[in-house]
Amino acid sequence: MSGKIPRQFIDDLLLRVDLVDLIDSHVPLKKSGANYTARCPFHNEKSPSFSVSRERQLYHCFGCGASGDAISFLMTFNHLEFVEAVEDLAMFAGMPLPREETFTPAAPKLDLSRGYQVLEAVASFYLEQLKGPEGQAARAYLLRRGVSEQIAGEFMLGYAPNRWEALLSRFERQALIDAGMLVVREDGKAYDRFRGRLMFPIRDKRSRVIGFGGRVLDDSQPKYLNSPETAVFSKGREVYGLAELLQRQARPPYILVVEGYMDVIALTQYGVTSAVATLGTATSKAHVDLLFRFTQELVLCFDGDRAGRQAAWRAVEAALPALRDGRRIRVMLLPQGQDPDSWVRELGAQAFEQQIAQAMLLSDYFFQYLSADLSLHGVEGRASLLALAKPQLEKIPVGFFRDLMFGRLRELTGKRLADKQSPARPPRMPQGARGGGKSPESNLLRKILSLLVLYPRLAKHAVNQDWLLTDIEPAGAAVLQSLLAMIAQRQPENSAVLLEYFRDTPHYNTLAALANLSWDAPAGGEEGEFRGALTQLARLLRERRMADLIEKVRSGMKLTPEELAEFRAGGKLGA
Repeated sequence: MSGKIPRQFIDDLLLRVDLVDLIDSHVPLKKSGANYTARCPFHNEKSPSFSVSRERQLYHCFGCGASGDAISFLMTFNHLEFVEAVEDLAMFAGMPLPREETFTPAAPKLDLSRGYQVLEAVASFYLEQLKGPEGQAARAYLLRRGVSEQIAGEFMLGYAPNRWEALLSRFERQALIDAGMLVVREDGKAYDRFRGRLMFPIRDKRSRVIGFGGRVLDDSQPKYLNSPETAVFSKGREVYGLAELLQRQARPPYILVVEGYMDVIALTQYGVTSAVATLGTATSKAHVDLLFRFTQELVLCFDGDRAGRQAAWRAVEAALPALRDGRRIRVMLLPQGQDPDSWVRELGAQAFEQQIAQAMLLSDYFFQYLSADLSLHGVEGRASLLALAKPQLEKIPVGFFRDLMFGRLRELTGKRLADKQSPARPPRMPQGARGGGKSPESNLLRKILSLLVLYPRLAKHAVNQDWLLTDIEPAGAAVLQSLLAMIAQRQPENSAVLLEYFRDTPHYNTLAALANLSWDAPAGGEEGEFRGALTQLARLLRERRMADLIEKVRSGMKLTPEELAEFRAGGKLGA
């Protein structure tokens, strides 16, 4: 289905769905006061710390910090992307999903549902052929490789008959073309793309068949052939074996990334069930981002030859921009002449998993690889390491991991990097706005922001309060200005709708945290709490401003005419 999902539909959808009903259909909830509770579905815990508010239409876990609205819940619980979560939520609510026209007549409109259906049907056809007379050679190959019927069935392995029109004689021509299953010649004639090959259906994280990989059973070339890019398949963004892995374990402790289909099959056969494979392409940031949605640790496994070492380094380079705090990558290089398939057969599952546990941390591998041919005892070697490492480390998102990597580089090179080498973190909320701050001003600003998120209608009381944006600290002012502007523009009905407008902005996490704060105010007393917080903050800022002016006078500095008038008036702020 083409086109964007209209923004108004998303707003209406969030208003139509009751978050309590949605979550209760996935995780049983119990009434607890004004809210509903359960053991958190996103981390292991013994006592319930997961709370759902029907009034706010938001959930929050006081254990792991997970929070959000109905869309966020589906994205996290079912490992979906935003559009997929909206589609599932619309289905739950029984609302047909509209799309805005993209006005690109040259681009044909593709029926994605038909694409999934035909690929699923083709996979079933290949499975039938593997079991039939024409699949004898493929069955013999699997037997030689030690692949059991159970594992072959789990991965839906099949066989493409060695005929030019095996699919054409069975399925609709255009649907096969759209799915990438036919090759169309210049004269318009078409024939099956896969012939005489063992077939590996490629499934996405929702277990939908999106493409195929095919392996020859003789010495012909190419040895492996993949589906081309289609509307439902992008090999630079998908991995093989993920659907099967997630069916066994929704949150694996780690995911092992290998290079081949048969590596995944063999590892699974021998009991190492956490492997996925890239689809004939180098490991990309898209691959890394996809896999980090299901685990906090990746192990990149490559052959130990020169090509494998180069592939490992390219994978590390691609992964650096995805290394946010809390994520971990290790690198596992196999002995010369071994691949995961042969190595697990030689070692057995237990010893192979011990090798995984001993894999090198990315931080160690990074500096070992770059300094392998350098002498760090001399100035030239340290300068070379600095020149090689610095551009790579600048790809890492701002955070503790980046800071520590730059610190390690300083230790190795003896170079004190200027602050600009490792840019400062983005402006943060004041300490009180992040919780637990001691500054009264910070706590009051935190309260004002939180009440605005919880009750957007209170924004009318902040109109014409220009001092709010000029006299509070810059980071808080930026959040407040964005919040007030969004409320004025969109006039959201509740907190869930308001937060959804900030999903892809730098302020989303801050506002989501503020939405989960509670204030000891009587029912219906939020307006009084908000106006009172404004008044108190104005008084504190006025007192601070006057103290600054007094200190300036005491130090002998001359006040500007504006400052002098302000000093005589006793401060300009008011609420």
